[in-house]
Amino acid sequence: MPLTKLDTTAALIVIDLQKGIVAMPTVQHPAGEIIGRSAHLARAFRERGLPVVLVNVTAAAPGRTDAGPRNLSGLPADWTELVPELRQQPGDYLVSKQRVGAFIGTSLDEMLRKRGVTQVFLTGVATSAGVEATARSAHDYGYNVVTVVDAMTDLDPEAHQFTVQKIFPRISETEDTSNVLKLLNTSPTR
Repeated sequence: MPLTKLDTTAALIVIDLQKGIVAMPTVQHPAGEIIGRSAHLARAFRERGLPVVLVNVTAAAPGRTDAGPRNLSGLPADWTELVPELRQQPGDYLVSKQRVGAFIGTSLDEMLRKRGVTQVFLTGVATSAGVEATARSAHDYGYNVVTVVDAMTDLDPEAHQFTVQKIFPRISETEDTSNVLKLLNTSPTR
């Protein structure tokens, strides 16, 4: 369902747009497009005095899986650094996570609540992992969730499509970048 309204205090959460992640071969949308759209949204949120949360992953989640442990040893030394196109600002909130989603094991919920945030917009990589896990937690915590589906991508096209078509409609409103920007431009600034 398309976005119905912009809450008074909304935040943008950009998931894992960091050097080591965007270097991986995404399939749904090229990483450069996701970075560009997310950066454009970040500028628009900042211009309206709305919070911008930049998330990076710094370690593999613990626990055994059928896929086995993630081997991060082959990644470049700067793999956790955010891509420069995001132009991180002093007022942005940085979440460094060690889980798939951005809420568990971090102070993200506390930070959002202190700022009166009721709605979160999500972009980033990977749709079926970090973005979905963060969207699920945000929904469970009671936020109005908006997934900006043309500003996210995945390593697996089937996983991306399944998440966008089957999961997100149950836990979020789905929208594209241009319509979010239009709504931001027509809403009064804070």
